[in-house]
Order: sequence, then structure tokens, then C-alpha cells
Amino acid sequence: MSPATPELISPRSPRVAAARRLAKRNFRGKERLFLAEGPQAVREAGAQRGTLVELFATVEAAERYADIIGEARDTGARLHLASEQVIADISTTVTPQGLVGVCRFLDTPFEEILAARPRLVAVLAHVRDPGNAGTVLRCADAAGAEAVVLTDASVDLYNPKAVRASVGSLFHLPVAVGVPVERAVAGLKEAGVRILAADGAGKQDLDDELDKGTMGGPTAWVFGNEAWGLPEETRALADAVVRVPIHGKAESLNLATAAAVCLYASARAQRAPGGCRSVTEG
Repeated sequence: MSPATPELISPRSPRVAAARRLAKRNFRGKERLFLAEGPQAVREAGAQRGTLVELFATVEAAERYADIIGEARDTGARLHLASEQVIADISTTVTPQGLVGVCRFLDTPFEEILAARPRLVAVLAHVRDPGNAGTVLRCADAAGAEAVVLTDASVDLYNPKAVRASVGSLFHLPVAVGVPVERAVAGLKEAGVRILAADGAGKQDLDDELDKGTMGGPTAWVFGNEAWGLPEETRALADAVVRVPIHGKAESLNLATAAAVCLYASARAQRAPGGCRSVTEG
């Protein structure tokens, strides 16, 4: 491809206006479309056939990321060569990278997640910060979790900040959204998954749980609000409330860091001799 003059030179173009509206949650929900910005997110979206609908790119970005552009066009995404002004108008970042994709919603029905008999799940209950939500999703992906569940009290998965913070992991694993926490816990328990609530005031210590060898089976971690953690009624639903030990003088860990520690602890336990991954993956 040899790009010439941008096709979209006015931010008032109807296609630009339609993409710009997706920065707002109500329009995303109505259209079931969201924005993915930057080369990494667009590349991952393009790898999922049928996910990337449209792609806006500056001439410079189209030349720099010719492989991403080619892959996007191969999947049927509609390409718009655009001026930098147009990209800036659509983008929600301070310094746009020249690529903005319009993608279809990816959420998976909760029943499908249960039917797959997941062994490691992250449940985001009352998580309101989109950056934290996206980062926890990225941690879950890195730790090898099979699914993420966002309860109905949590932030919108397709918030641009959440999408950016996931750094492409949004496109890697099933995510269920809008699930009441009671239903999420009950369904996972019925599927044979042990529920661990992560809370700084938990009676159980993560190190002790690992030492006891109780974490090798299918596990779902429930993570709460950034400021006030999990409410008592949510903690009461769990099989155990577990705290990450603080060995130094830090007052606490932030949500994403605590989530990474918990998820990797389960991932290691499950891969140890006798863990559920050792048994199933032989």
C-alpha cells in the first residue's frame, strides 16, 4: 500500500463523528463498539477476525505500521487514511500514536465461561478505576488465567483508559461483564472453583495458604474497590478471605499489584506437583 493524501481531512466527517462518540459509555453500549488506540491494541484486535471494524491511520503511521495495516485490511476492516487533526479528534490520549481502531464488543456470556471449567479466574467486584481494571486484566492474562469477570458494580470494560491499560490483553481471554457478584460466586462454586477474596484485613495469610498446599485447585480471586476493598457481604461469600502479607513498612499494596501477587501465587501452586494444571496437563 502506498498512502497518498488523507481521505478524511475534516473532523466533521460523519465517520469521524461516529468514532468520536464512542468515547462515551452510552454510545458504546448502544452501538456495541469501542475504541482501541495505538499499534499494540490495534494489532491484537486485528488478530481476532471480525473484531476490528474500522481503522483510522495517519499517512506516517500507515507507512510505519504497514504490517498492522495489511493484517487489518485482510480481516475486512475498513481503512481510513486521516490527518493528524482527525486522529487527535478521535483519540482520548494526550499524544496519539496515529492509529485508532473501532472494534466490536468482546464480552463472553458468563455461562460459557463456567462451561469451560476454568482453573484460574479474576473477579472484579466494585472496581471503579478503569486503569486498575485494565491492569488487573493484563495481570490475569500474564498469569495464565482462563477468564475475567466484571461484576455489575464495576467499571465499564470498554472505557478507553481500561482498554489502554490492558495493553492488548482484552483481546486474549474471555471476559464476562455485568454479572452480579452473588451470581458470579455461586456459578463458580458450582463449577468446582474455590473462591478467595483478596482483602488487606483477611484472616488468612497468602504465605500460609501456599505453605498449607491449599491453592493448587481451581481458584477464583475476588478483588474489590481501590479505596475501601470488599464489603462484608461480599467477603462472606468467599471460601476464605486472604491478605497479602506486608513484610516491610509499606502501608498497603495498590489493587493491581496485589492482584498480580495473588494470581501468580495461584498460578505457581497450580503448576506444582499435584496442582490442577499438573494433573490436567500431565
